Amino acid sequence: MKTILVLVTLLAGHISVAQQPRPIDAKATPETVHLFQNLLRLSEKHTLFGHQHATEYGHGWQNEPDRSDVKSVTGSNPAVIGVDLLGVNGQPGTSPSTYLSQLRNTVQDTYNRGGVVTLAWHFNNPVSAGGFYWKDSVSLPAVKYIIPGGKAHGTYKSILQKIGEWAKSTKGKDGKPVPMIFRPYHEFDGDWFWWGKSHCTKEEFISLWQFTVSYLRDSLDVHQFLYAYSPDNRFNTTAQYLDRYPGDAFVDMVGMDNYGDMGRDGYNLQAATHKLRIVSDYALMAGKLAAFTETGLEGIPNPDWWTSVLLKVMRAEGLRLSYVLVWRNDQRSEKHFYAPYPGHNSVPDFIRFYNDPYTLFEKDLPGMYAAPQR
Repeated sequence: MKTILVLVTLLAGHISVAQQPRPIDAKATPETVHLFQNLLRLSEKHTLFGHQHATEYGHGWQNEPDRSDVKSVTGSNPAVIGVDLLGVNGQPGTSPSTYLSQLRNTVQDTYNRGGVVTLAWHFNNPVSAGGFYWKDSVSLPAVKYIIPGGKAHGTYKSILQKIGEWAKSTKGKDGKPVPMIFRPYHEFDGDWFWWGKSHCTKEEFISLWQFTVSYLRDSLDVHQFLYAYSPDNRFNTTAQYLDRYPGDAFVDMVGMDNYGDMGRDGYNLQAATHKLRIVSDYALMAGKLAAFTETGLEGIPNPDWWTSVLLKVMRAEGLRLSYVLVWRNDQRSEKHFYAPYPGHNSVPDFIRFYNDPYTLFEKDLPGMYAAPQR
């Protein structure tokens, strides 16, 4: 196990655990508070590595117990496992109850192993066809319909009730509700999702976010979520980053999704670092966690991408990132994968990335749900 340093330094000096920032939920479970505090502490010297759908399926396989492509390569699962609420309001071939049951098992297993869960939501349009993507002539701009006062607001409340019931029933072997980093409405500054910038006003988006948090936390008594705000990379200033920010009372973690600067549209590591510094600096100022919430290079054609691109950006001076997450490995596609699998030509570099003291994988984690060490 790699040595884990748990120093805490915030801005001008050292602070005690009692003075540290806390989750926005005053009734957050002890385990959720501890997760927040441990992520904050570890970000001083480390960043957790995450992979979307890592244990649900991978390159050429699915639904195999105790397996992930990352574990097959390194001997350890990722520290952060990304999952998705996609099927909560319907998914072809799977009923919502079956989907949520399978998701519950994945989340519980991750918690029981000591890993961290981040929960995305590719939310199928609740008022029209078209799925979660925006499809011209098919999709309706659902945000204005589901916020308070909208004609489908009751439908949205019913969906949130399903999420609340599921979350509270998702418990570890210790009987405690599993803490999760809930990251709804990501990449909202683009136009590809129905909640994107062109399909709702700033005021509508903020209303949607604030209602979602308030209803889950205050009406449904879900006290195990940390709420993450993550636009895409379409900003260059703090003001642009915060353009649709719902307020510090409604956000625990600030993040960024960025594939474009990391190789998809060419390499611009200076831009990627600059944008992450905006995120990290705001987190330090506001008492929030920061994360590189999505990135990666499809197919990993650059065999040294892990250390020459990703690790170089992660280790830029002044950044404090709780985790970095790369996207999924499709089980059937020969091209759609973002983490190496056995035999891939980036495996040697990924092992170097794994062995670097800065990166943490599941085997490296302290007790993330216990009180931080003094």
